Amino acid sequence: MSRAQPVPTHAPSPDEEERLPLGTAVVFGLPTLGTSFMLLLLMIYFLKFSTDVLLLAPAVMATLFGLSRIWDAVSDPLIGYVSDRTRSRWGRRRPWMLLSALPIACFFWMLWSPPSGLGSLGLTFWMGVGVFGFFTSVTAFYVPHQALGAELSIRYHDRTRIFGLRYLGVGLGMACAMGAVGLLDEASDPRATAFAIAGIAGLTTALLILFAASRLSERREHLGRGATSPFAAFADVGNNPHARRLLFVLLIQSLGFAMLAPMAPYYVEYVIGASGLLVRFFAFYFVPAMLLIPLWIFLSRRFGKRNVWVFALCLTALGSGSLFFLGEGDGAWLCLAAVVMGAGTGCGQIMGPSANADVIDYDEYRTGQRKEGAYSAVWSFISKAAGGIGFMVGGFALELSGYAPNVEQSQTTKLALRAMMALLPFACALLAALSLMRFRLTEAEHTRIRLELDRRNAGR
Repeated sequence: MSRAQPVPTHAPSPDEEERLPLGTAVVFGLPTLGTSFMLLLLMIYFLKFSTDVLLLAPAVMATLFGLSRIWDAVSDPLIGYVSDRTRSRWGRRRPWMLLSALPIACFFWMLWSPPSGLGSLGLTFWMGVGVFGFFTSVTAFYVPHQALGAELSIRYHDRTRIFGLRYLGVGLGMACAMGAVGLLDEASDPRATAFAIAGIAGLTTALLILFAASRLSERREHLGRGATSPFAAFADVGNNPHARRLLFVLLIQSLGFAMLAPMAPYYVEYVIGASGLLVRFFAFYFVPAMLLIPLWIFLSRRFGKRNVWVFALCLTALGSGSLFFLGEGDGAWLCLAAVVMGAGTGCGQIMGPSANADVIDYDEYRTGQRKEGAYSAVWSFISKAAGGIGFMVGGFALELSGYAPNVEQSQTTKLALRAMMALLPFACALLAALSLMRFRLTEAEHTRIRLELDRRNAGR
């Protein structure tokens, strides 16, 4: 397997650097197959598993996820900063990936395998330890991994290809998660099924992380060039106008999906009236998104990352808004809406990290430092914060609307489900598109910045 070769003297200009080998980009994306499986299974089915199988109140799990997002405000920046400052023969990022592999597997298994004899208080404590441990472990992997992706290549369009292949791994993991949702939904013994799924997923994910960390390599010229202070590092992120714009778009876009994912099982069962349609809904959501990856990469070369992303957000708004008008028996329309939403969301999953890598180059242009870890930490925190907010708001919305498990729901509850599945994602997608139209870091501007950075590095 070919590897990304570090350059010992100075970073070449985009025209000088060879295109990243396809094998290296594929290896980089492999671990996301496992982590995306875990995260999507949690986002889609964990709330329903907790309320309908473990019989925990929705507000309990909503509170645990909300508190874990507060902890992310500490853990994400800390790991991002320390990752930038790490010096080892393995580089800055790969030691963290190696250390995260086993805890991710263990804490994910813990979430889906609480002892059956626990009382309400004991079960809440068990789930709290699992939630905090899992998301902290994911941070230890995700932040350095995304930072590594941002520095694998300095070529503007090569980065889109790198994160496109990464999203292919995400999509495959999500497709597997949909199969797991189907197994859990139809299982005669959901606890035993969850135990087996969590064990297999944990082991597979750990092995993929270890393999990728052992095969990838890092840029030597970036060692020792992180910020000297964590406060200065994140102040630089906040003072970067391109970063502020991009992170706001990320927050709004992520909130839309975060509202949709945990509500889908309830919406499909109680509004559409066909719980067996859930797996097909997400299949129609994710499969077209994966198939369209080459198209989005091609269109970004032709029309630019920003313009393609804006168009995709409008598609997302169209698909999600249509869900408000669906009712019992509208399964075909639900699947069509899923195709439209998935296509739009998939584009953002590629263009966002690719544009973030360009923003990091602008930071080096302003400060002379390489802070991929800091920028990836903020990116990770916002993504997870949006997921936590969506999970928390969904849980409280169910509680306040009078949701009762495994019975016919009231019209108030059904209206709340429609609002969470349709209106809020629709508004988020439109707001994100309007904000993204003001993002100014184009290909021409990035080329100018990279040439200036090359001149400085050559002088150094």
